Amino acid sequence: MRVEARTHENRLMKVILYAAVSVDGKLAEATGQVSTDWTSEADYKWFVAQTKVCGVVAMGRKTFSTISRPLKDRLLYVMTRSPESCEPMGDSVIFTSMTPEEIVADAEARGYKTLALAGGSEIHTLFFEAGLVDEIYLTVEPVLFGHGVPLTGEQSRVNLELIDTERLGEQAVLLHYRVKK
Repeated sequence: MRVEARTHENRLMKVILYAAVSVDGKLAEATGQVSTDWTSEADYKWFVAQTKVCGVVAMGRKTFSTISRPLKDRLLYVMTRSPESCEPMGDSVIFTSMTPEEIVADAEARGYKTLALAGGSEIHTLFFEAGLVDEIYLTVEPVLFGHGVPLTGEQSRVNLELIDTERLGEQAVLLHYRVKK
């Protein structure tokens, strides 16, 4: 199902990036690392609750490979260059080569109002470069990796406005930003 993408000015859907990062801004020490290996239980519970409110999540194939299952009570777009090579997983998982704009348009056409963007680095970059990210929630976990997978790849500068901060669990901090357009 292909739906005509709206321009940023006339789209209805809000896109919110959700990520857990190390203090030095890494999504993982290496590609394929499962985030629950180093993130807090409080972050996991918060992420599940927030993405269930959204109802629809987009992520890349590499991020999906760390979970390899549908997300309960959520529609999941898995971005891949070769969707035909992916094994179908039912109606709640869509393997797609659609652009970020097409995914947003498709999710809007299905009646969703907010899309949760859940990684990884390449996918974040695609959505930022398309001008689609409206807000960011970053859980900063108390660990320094020193190397690893960045929040985004090479991209243009993005200016943010801090909306809120809060402690999440015992040791993590949740940062909420609005993307300045």
